[in-house]
Amino acid sequence: MRTIYHAENILDAHLLKAALEAQGIPAYVAGEYLTGAIGELPPMGLVSVMVPEACLPAARAVVDGVDAQLREARAAIASDDDQIPQGIPV
Repeated sequence: MRTIYHAENILDAHLLKAALEAQGIPAYVAGEYLTGAIGELPPMGLVSVMVPEACLPAARAVVDGVDAQLREARAAIASDDDQIPQGIPV
């Protein structure tokens, strides 16, 4: 198995895993149980998604698509946060 994606969090990793499996590509989320040790471990780079080496070319297209959607969603959330007037409780 080869790492194809370093996830920002467990949810992103499992979203990608589900997308890969929907395309018939077996996937494994590595490091998800390490996040319970945050405070003793660095909080970034713990969770990754792995696929069999033979599936790398097909998996790359799925990863690129999911990653683009995640970046788009984060940008939308960030722009929404910029619209909240300062001093008003949310």
